[in-house]
Amino acid sequence: MIAEALQPTPIAAWLVADEEQRGRVLTDVAAIWVEHAMFYGDVHVTSDLAATTVCFHRYRPLPPPASYTTRLTTAAGPHADRFAALDDLIVGAQPSEAHYHLAYLAVRPEHQRAGRGSALMAHLRNRLDRIELPSWTVALPDGQHLLACNGYQPDQAITPAKSLTLSTMSRNPRRGSDTTTAAPTPPTSAARNHRRSVDDEEPRSTQMDQHETLATGLFRQ
Repeated sequence: MIAEALQPTPIAAWLVADEEQRGRVLTDVAAIWVEHAMFYGDVHVTSDLAATTVCFHRYRPLPPPASYTTRLTTAAGPHADRFAALDDLIVGAQPSEAHYHLAYLAVRPEHQRAGRGSALMAHLRNRLDRIELPSWTVALPDGQHLLACNGYQPDQAITPAKSLTLSTMSRNPRRGSDTTTAAPTPPTSAARNHRRSVDDEEPRSTQMDQHETLATGLFRQ
C-alpha cells in the first residue's frame, strides 16, 4: 500500500531511478519501517485496507530497526546510499522533544480523493488533542495542504536534490477541540498488540483528500 502510493512521486523517482525496480525496493524498505512501528509506535488502516498511517511514539530516543544497515542494503541494493542520505537529512531536522511522529500517510492510488486520508488524519488529530501531544512529520509538497487543514505548520525545508524539496511540519495539540464530522471508512489498528484503535470512537471527516502520500518515513529513528 505504501509503495503503491509513493511510486509515482518525485521522491520515489529520486530514491530509485530504475522504474522497473522502484516498486519492489519501496515495498521492501517500507516493510522494515512498518515492522519497526509495530514495536515502537502504531499502524492504522482503513477497514477496506485502502489507506494507512504508520507512526512512532518518540517519547524518548528510539533504536533503529534491527540490523538496519544490512537490511537496507539488501532491500535497496545500489539505491541504498540515497535512502541513507535521506535518513541523515531527516534525522538532522527531527525535534528533540517528545512527540508523535507521523512517518507515513498513504492511500492506494485507485482510492485517492475519496476521503480516506482525511478520515485517518481526523482520527489522529482527535487522539493527539485528547492526550495533548505534539506531532511531527515530513511532507511532500502535494501533501502539505491536507496536513495544514489538520493543524500542521511548516517548519523547514529539506532538499535531497536540487529539484526536490520536502518540508518538515509540526502540530501542537488543541485543548477542547472537537473537529469530528461524518466518515466513510473507519480505521482499525495494526499496532503490536493487535487491538483496535486506542480510541473507541471512529474517525470522521467529510474533507476530500488532495494528494495523499504525505510523509516519506524512510529514515533512522
